[in-house]
Formats: sequence, structure tokens, C-alpha cells
Amino acid sequence: MSYARQLLDSYQGTVNADAALLAAAIGAISDCAQACTADTDADLGEQDVTEMVRCIRLCLDCTDVCTATAGVISRPADYDADVARPLLQACVAICKSCGDECERHAHMQHCRVCAEACRRCEQACRELLDVMK
Repeated sequence: MSYARQLLDSYQGTVNADAALLAAAIGAISDCAQACTADTDADLGEQDVTEMVRCIRLCLDCTDVCTATAGVISRPADYDADVARPLLQACVAICKSCGDECERHAHMQHCRVCAEACRRCEQACRELLDVMK
């Protein structure tokens, strides 16, 4: 069981989303932020770094959006769907863009792994959005 799920299960108030979906989204978002950070570093080490500029920028944006989104949805007290929903939508959008770009460089393992993390995050955010109140 993830730490996110353990903490959600220990929360004394009401969680306005399915705890399993919320915990899965938090985990996928956190994993994506870490994968994008690592991929950025690996991209900077490539011989033709100019070929990687778009990938680097998208990974940096994805890290920032994922980090903000994970922070907000990790706090169930006084949950505000009007704040969480646009963050999750932004997360879906940047994960799609970043995943698409990383797939263009899938011949490099670090980009392939990052693309997979982006796809998993995108899906987890969509699933959470589908059940949000």
C-alpha cells in the first residue's frame, strides 16, 4: 500500500473522491515528476543536446505541473474541486505533450521510461477527473 493511500485512510474527515483512485493519481503524478526530472538530466548529457531542447522544456514544465498538482490533491481537507480540476486537466495536457515528445526519442531508454511515466500519469489524472464531484 502506498504512503498516499495510508495517509488517506488515516484521514479523519471526508475524502470527496475514491481513495484508491486518489492515491493512484498521487503516486502516478509523483512518479511522473521524478521521471521528468531524471530525463531532463539525461537529455542534458546527450551528445546533440540541441536536438533535445523541446524534450527538456516539456519535461521541466511537466515536473512543475505535476509537483503542483500532487501537492494540491494530497491535501484532502477543505477540498475544492474548482482548484483541483484545472490542475488535473493541466497535468493531463502536459503529460500528453511531454509523452508525445519523449516517444519521438524512444530510442533512448531514459526518454522511453519518461514517456511511459507520462502516459501512466495522464491516465491516472483522467480517471480521477472522471469521478470528481
